[in-house]
Amino acid sequence: MHGMSSRFAASVGVATMLIQSKRGISGHFAEIGTFAGRYFIALSHALTGDERAIGYDTFSWPSPKVKTKLEENIVKYGVTDRSIIVAADSMKLAANDILSLAPGKKIRFFHVDGEHTPEHLSNDLKLATQVLDERGVICLDDMLHAGYPTLPIIVHEFLKREPSLRVFCIIDREDIAAQTKYMICREPMFDFYIEELIKAFPNNIWPMGADFRYEKKALVLSPEPKLPNFDDLL
Repeated sequence: MHGMSSRFAASVGVATMLIQSKRGISGHFAEIGTFAGRYFIALSHALTGDERAIGYDTFSWPSPKVKTKLEENIVKYGVTDRSIIVAADSMKLAANDILSLAPGKKIRFFHVDGEHTPEHLSNDLKLATQVLDERGVICLDDMLHAGYPTLPIIVHEFLKREPSLRVFCIIDREDIAAQTKYMICREPMFDFYIEELIKAFPNNIWPMGADFRYEKKALVLSPEPKLPNFDDLL
C-alpha cells in the first residue's frame, strides 16, 4: 500500500489500541493526513463494536487520485463499515466537527500526520487535545525527520503550555521515509502505557530511554535497539 508509515510503527499503534481495549478504554480513532490509508487501515482493525475510524486529508497531494486510492484500499482491506473519510483542511476544523461524526465517544487514539507547518501542527495538537479521551493517546508523525527539523520545537512549545501532557514513548524510524513518532498521553497514564508497551515489545527497548526532563525517562522502541560497543573502553 502507498504511504510512508513503517510496519513497526503500525504494530506499536495497534498494540497500544489493544492495550486500551483490554483496560476498558473505548473511543474512536482519528487521523489527520490519511493519504492512501496505510496507517489508517492498520489501526482501524484494532477498533471494536461501534467505534469508528475518522480520517481527514485535503487529498490534493500528489494528486486528487489519492482519495480514490484510499477508498479502494478501505474496501480491499475490509474496514468500510467503520471508516468515515472527510476531505478538509484541518485548520478549518473545530473539535465539535470531529466529535459529531461519531457521537457518544471521544477519541482514544489520534494520529497527526497533516501539513508539516508550524501553524498546522500547533492547530492539530490543539484539536487532538480537545477531543481526546482522558486516557487516550496522541501520536505525532515525522518528529525527527531530516526534512522537517523544526517540528519538535513546535511540539515542545505546545507541551509547555499543556503540562498535563507528556511524551511517554518515541517510536524509532524504520528508514529515511518511515520516520519517528512521538506518543503522548496525560500524566496519570504515563507509567501505565510505558509498562504495557515494555511487556508488548520486550525485544525492542532502546536501553537509554528518552530524556524529556520528566522524573522518569520516556520509553524508546526501535526495530533494532542497538548501542555502540564500548567494551574496549571499560
